[in-house]
Amino acid sequence: MIKDSNVPMAMTFPPLLVVLLLALSTGPLCDAIWLNIPKTGTKCVSEEIHSNVVVLADYVVVSVEDGQTATIAVKVTSPYGNNLHHRENVTYGRFAFTTEEAGNYLACFWSDNRTRGSGEVVVNIDWKTGIAAKDWESVARKEKLQGVELELRKLEGAVEAIHENLLYLKSREAEMRSTSETTNARVAWFSIMSLGICIVVSGLQVWYLKRFFQKKKLI
Repeated sequence: MIKDSNVPMAMTFPPLLVVLLLALSTGPLCDAIWLNIPKTGTKCVSEEIHSNVVVLADYVVVSVEDGQTATIAVKVTSPYGNNLHHRENVTYGRFAFTTEEAGNYLACFWSDNRTRGSGEVVVNIDWKTGIAAKDWESVARKEKLQGVELELRKLEGAVEAIHENLLYLKSREAEMRSTSETTNARVAWFSIMSLGICIVVSGLQVWYLKRFFQKKKLI
């Protein structure tokens, strides 16, 4: 039973510890993705990832509607179309890579033609990126970390990941701003050129009409 005398001590926790506990409780979670793959269709999942990020994913065939044994084919491509993982006639597997290009990474799943029956294939995908894909057990063994030290190490990794994401967003914002400024400049020059052409064409029309009326002795 907790004594009343311990309550004031609990109320005097340092703010840094409170922030640490909140950060750990709201850390990145990896939710599984469930795909219902039809007999003749393809289902894909994608994620926009910046460069130099670790991606780790496990996939497994969970069930088939008609109870038949099913196999699937998997293909993972980079934003530039490079093949990162390709397997056929499998019921489970894993792919892992470090991104070299920033953009949308696409993983597509489809049912093999060798699968019997006509039911849908249910596939479970555990997709992890960045800090969530790190093997913290190996880190703890290598650096001999335990308890709070390991949690602090995880928090440090989360902060670094957030910082990298902010830098990536900043660079993307700079690229978009540069593109917008370039587009605005081109539109401005096009508008000036169009106005100049209209003025020249109007002047030529006035000159032509004036010559025409002078030849006809109307003016």
